[in-house]
Amino acid sequence: MPRYRLLVEYDGKPFQGWQRQANGPSVQQSIEEAILQFTGEDIRLGVAGRTDSGVHALGQVAHADLTKDWDPNRIMEAANYFLKPIPVKILDVTLMTGDFDARFSAKGRHYRYNIINRRPPLTLEAGQAWHVKHPLDHEAMHDAAQRLLGTHDFTTFRHVHCQAKSPVKTLDKLDVVRKDNQVQIYASSRSFLHNQVRSLAGSLVMVGDGRWTSADLVSALNAKDRKRCGPVAPPHGLYLLKVDY
Repeated sequence: MPRYRLLVEYDGKPFQGWQRQANGPSVQQSIEEAILQFTGEDIRLGVAGRTDSGVHALGQVAHADLTKDWDPNRIMEAANYFLKPIPVKILDVTLMTGDFDARFSAKGRHYRYNIINRRPPLTLEAGQAWHVKHPLDHEAMHDAAQRLLGTHDFTTFRHVHCQAKSPVKTLDKLDVVRKDNQVQIYASSRSFLHNQVRSLAGSLVMVGDGRWTSADLVSALNAKDRKRCGPVAPPHGLYLLKVDY
């Protein structure tokens, strides 16, 4: 049975997240129904990461098993045709060996969190970034973020219902940069805990607006207590950028 890797882009606003849900539309269901339209096969996709409701992706990766040998470009074109006007697009399709798994074969995941740091309300970026009105010191945020790099118990920055077997993760990158009124947080790791990036982003904003120092951030990490986390950043600022294999 041929296995195909799908590179997927989507706007998370209208969805309950990647995973199929009983209470609303999902990215997974949208793609699976599009594939059903032209193959007649009711499949279930594997995925690199189950993004939450409202979270976007520029480089999500999924895999699909089909009984027929399809030309990869045909899959891409047909799926995109049946996805219209849903804000999900298949950017690339590649035929893989059967041992490829979108989740378990992944060696790294890269996220970006977008903040628009200005007083006026958002127009074009509404639903695409977190609007923070008060000034942020992005350099202080970056310096504090570097103290979280490496292998740690990230219980403080983990959703209470996270299903990961261990709270210990290795954070390879946590950079904060400013581009005009945009403050962007880049995070890279082999894998992340549920809500980890959004929890880190919210806590770094506490540093940026002066409510926390870098020592406060480290103290929250070392407490291993979810109650010590700063506010969780809203989902619409988060983007899954890329998955490494």
